[in-house]
Amino acid sequence: MKLRRNLHVWKLGMMNYASALKLQEQLVSERKAGRIPDTILSLQHPPTYTLGKRRTDHNLLVPESDLKSMGAELHYTERGGDITFHGPRQAILYPIISLRDIGFGARKYVEGLESTMIDLASIHRVKARPGIKGETGVWVGDSKIGAIGVRISLGITSHGLAFNIDPDLNYFKHIVPCGIADKGVTSLRNETEMELPDDEVIHEQLVQCFAKLLHYTDIQWISDTSPLSTY
Repeated sequence: MKLRRNLHVWKLGMMNYASALKLQEQLVSERKAGRIPDTILSLQHPPTYTLGKRRTDHNLLVPESDLKSMGAELHYTERGGDITFHGPRQAILYPIISLRDIGFGARKYVEGLESTMIDLASIHRVKARPGIKGETGVWVGDSKIGAIGVRISLGITSHGLAFNIDPDLNYFKHIVPCGIADKGVTSLRNETEMELPDDEVIHEQLVQCFAKLLHYTDIQWISDTSPLSTY
């Protein structure tokens, strides 16, 4: 008999980065204690730049003081990866899952995130690929369409992936995206010849791709509330 594996998906819409980070930290503690099942936060952020734990500030190409006038924030995090941008019309997934329970190591998990975004792109007839050595994320030709930055603590994941549906790509001009200077950034809108559905549908497709690759059999979708208020 096949084991049923549960996944809770919280559809949180637009959420500022600080609130999402605090929520992740709380959920990681709950998941470590076994008080919640594997959980995904599916959301978007207002314009936000984030730096990973290597603190590669030199890849921010404008003074930090200029960001406010651009309508953007800067946050320092403990995830892996380099500087990246988050904004409206970008599909973001923050999985809070136990790698031990699914039998994945860190490398296999990152490859799963890559495959999740590649599968989503293929739904819309876009051929994407994982990065070669030294290139994190997912690419269409020489342009990045999806970024990955994860944190793993005692086998529990946080942070995750960001897939460009149709964000304002001008924001990427102010950074060296993921520390790779000679490559561009693209979006699903730029690459597909298909008419795109609403962003919410694409978010759901992304979650379905993730769930299929990691063999979840039971997905519970939850909207319009805070995860911690429910448990």
